[in-house]
Amino acid sequence: METIPITTEFIKLQDLMKLANLVGTGGEAKVLILDGQVSVNGGICLQRGKKIRPGDVISFRGRDYTAAYAD
Repeated sequence: METIPITTEFIKLQDLMKLANLVGTGGEAKVLILDGQVSVNGGICLQRGKKIRPGDVISFRGRDYTAAYAD
């Protein structure tokens, strides 16, 4: 599982995908999320603005990612 450091209380799903370089643009993230290709904590998530907090697990293209507070 890859850890993505964040400096805020939460990050929106589409922004986390951009931060982790999983997509090139927010528009690309939107399409992939609305197409049901992203899951959060084991369930398909269709909300691109879903608040992701440290400990949440995002699954995309067979890989898992989690957010964690940056030191």
